[in-house]
Amino acid sequence: MDGAGKEEALPPGFRFHPTDEELITCYLSHKISDSNFTGKAITDIDLNKCEPWDLPGKAKMGEKEWYFFSTRDRKYPTGVRTNRATNAGYWKTTGKDKEIFTGAGSTAELVGMKKTLVFYKGRAPRGDKTNWVMHE
Repeated sequence: MDGAGKEEALPPGFRFHPTDEELITCYLSHKISDSNFTGKAITDIDLNKCEPWDLPGKAKMGEKEWYFFSTRDRKYPTGVRTNRATNAGYWKTTGKDKEIFTGAGSTAELVGMKKTLVFYKGRAPRGDKTNWVMHE
């Protein structure tokens, strides 16, 4: 499916560019509390059934950055490890997790963690690193 023609009608110059805090407090929290919540700029997808090069066609808007809701798939039914494999490869975490706070100073409250992942084509641990990067 081609992503062309799916962009919301925004005035010229306007972009959907939320902060990490806004993504958590304004979008993710609403999605968690109301499963019928639909963000005008955020699509629901299954990242384990979608290759990174297919993501642009599934996004509601954006040319180089896209936003998606996706449930976390567990590697084992009773385990805590996340399954990040697709048919063509896997997402691998890189770098340190970043803490996301709401508020500032002494009133700041931790609301989430941000992970950076890179896509590797092939099977772990011998996959080939690509230029696809995801922030979770």
